Amino acid sequence: MMNLNEIVGFMSPALANEILDDVFAADKSLYKSISAEVAAALKLRPIFFEQKPRTERNKVILDMLTRPRMQASAANLLRGWLVKSENDMLVDFLNALGIEHKNGVVEDFPETVDETRLNQAIDKLLEKYPQEKVTVYLSSFSAMNDAPWEALTKRLREDKRLQLV
Repeated sequence: MMNLNEIVGFMSPALANEILDDVFAADKSLYKSISAEVAAALKLRPIFFEQKPRTERNKVILDMLTRPRMQASAANLLRGWLVKSENDMLVDFLNALGIEHKNGVVEDFPETVDETRLNQAIDKLLEKYPQEKVTVYLSSFSAMNDAPWEALTKRLREDKRLQLV
């Protein structure tokens, strides 16, 4: 199973930039927060870092988010992007699993899930959404879950369509 910083590192540059652009457009405070965290890790004043052109700043942010010490920032970026920009995918997945949620946000996840139902839900996502986005979502979901579902971990490991490499 990949860590969140590894997910950022293995996704395509096009999707990584799309995620940052989506977060910039949909949640400026999150983008600014992540930018400030990266600036601090680089020992730069945030105001100086924010003055860089956004494309250059995004490149530095994405590079930094691949590092293990930036795990929390990578989690915030992916979570924010999924909830704000890819909410339909979250809702479809949770509905297919029969998990109660509020607009794609769940209070308490079940400890396990029926493997057949999970596989059907994943197949539906792969039919409806771009493969790489589904892979990033499911990998992030598994990495963020305190008790990852064994069936999801197995599917992520074995299904070639769910590989970021």
